[in-house]
Amino acid sequence: MYNGYTSYFGLTDIPFSIAPNPHFLFMSERHKEALAHLTYGLGEVGGFALLTGEVGTGKTTVSKCLLEQLPENTQAAFIFNPTLSAKELLATICDELSIRYDTSATLKTFTDLILQHLLDNHQQGKNTLLIIDEAQHLQVEVLEQLRLLTNLETHTKKLLQVILIGQPELQELLKRRDLRQLAQRITARYHLLPLNRREVELYIKHRLAVAGCSKALFKTSAINLIHKLSQGVPRLVNLLCDRALLGAYSQEKKQVSKQHVLQASAEALGNDISSVVLWRNTWLKTATAALVAISFATTAFYLTDRELQTIEQTKAQQLVTFNEQVKQQEQQRLNNLPNSMINQSRSLSAAFKHLYNLWQVNLFQGEQTPCDVAADYQLECYWYQGTVDTLLTLNYPAVLQFFDENGQAYFATLLGTENNRIQLQFAADNYDVSEQWLKNNWQGSAAILWRAPEYFIDKIDNNSPIELVRWLEKKLSTEQHRATRVVDELDPLLLNQLKQFQQQAGLTVAEYADIETVMLLANAHNLREKS
Repeated sequence: MYNGYTSYFGLTDIPFSIAPNPHFLFMSERHKEALAHLTYGLGEVGGFALLTGEVGTGKTTVSKCLLEQLPENTQAAFIFNPTLSAKELLATICDELSIRYDTSATLKTFTDLILQHLLDNHQQGKNTLLIIDEAQHLQVEVLEQLRLLTNLETHTKKLLQVILIGQPELQELLKRRDLRQLAQRITARYHLLPLNRREVELYIKHRLAVAGCSKALFKTSAINLIHKLSQGVPRLVNLLCDRALLGAYSQEKKQVSKQHVLQASAEALGNDISSVVLWRNTWLKTATAALVAISFATTAFYLTDRELQTIEQTKAQQLVTFNEQVKQQEQQRLNNLPNSMINQSRSLSAAFKHLYNLWQVNLFQGEQTPCDVAADYQLECYWYQGTVDTLLTLNYPAVLQFFDENGQAYFATLLGTENNRIQLQFAADNYDVSEQWLKNNWQGSAAILWRAPEYFIDKIDNNSPIELVRWLEKKLSTEQHRATRVVDELDPLLLNQLKQFQQQAGLTVAEYADIETVMLLANAHNLREKS
């Protein structure tokens, strides 16, 4: 079947096999950055470097490129299966470094043998490198044993350098308090993000070209859908492209269409297409949606197209019904707000007075607007326009604007959150609402008071004062539980760590720290827990 597929499209090889093939290596800008950061980490005096990323994003590809670029005076050990005890890990390291040992060797014996080997390599001018893949599976005691191995050092560098490669859970593991000593020794971190839309297109064209085809075998709409379904994960891109080409071949089509990709998704991913595309939507977190998705996934392989379509329509209707019920409940809650309370909340100045009180400022405006007064108290006034999620992530008190059924404005002061309830002050009364209520009834306009770092204007980039860049590094290192570097600029490593923070917090990922990023870091000790 595959021979017909390759010859039909004029290919000399299968372009989208999920088996690693260095001949098809595609290094996106993200992969090149990751490689550069690992190389930087190895050049430092520290003992650990960290590479994380979702499944299938190309972490192993980067590590293999690194191995190929190592200087000849480097002896490298690569561990693929880290689900080992401390003793088993040391034995595996000995195997990889060709260190002989007796079968009766103890933990101390293994440690002594490895340390002696590190000293011997150093005296011969050799570097020793240990790479551990799938490191999120390492036990805490095993990580601690690794840290102890890196204690051996000269005046200028450690004799064992370790690269930990793993899924995002590895970052969470290293935040444990009992691993803080190890976390402080990580001199380079890089989180490998999925490919963006443009990179997916380049990736597909690259692999086709290597397989001997320069034609546009995929329509633009097909590439758009591949990017959406795969979320930019190269492994999933391969699966979808391979099946889509097979589908086009079976229909004797010369180009892959959107319909071929949809069919490929059902066959290759084995799940509900809409769940893949919309997996981030909050309604998928509900028990109803989860049960429907599970039942769909477990039966998808045994149903006809007509049955699949019926189930999809039923699921969609159930979700619509569920959402309508939520809206009705929250609207009923809104209706419970007394009209007297709404009418007493028409004053923007009164809402600002409550806001300033939270900053222990007794507001006397005179002829100035509430925001003009802020600078007198070393505060900034930020007019926010955005979503409830980001507003709650920033976690600052704020004045929110609402509109009644007649379109007239009224205001409330956001006091904070407690026990998954949002505390609002309307005039003299406090009222607890749910997050869903706020999403249904607030149009997204707010005023926030916050205290900015010294010298800050609107963003932190390479044109900012060095004090701000160092403030950014200090705040990020605290949040990411790593050692603080001395930096003079927003270098590639700091930029990547900034993007990681922005992505994890749900903020706009940018080449600089914008106002909301700085606000979040300035208020980091009160960060709202993300669900």
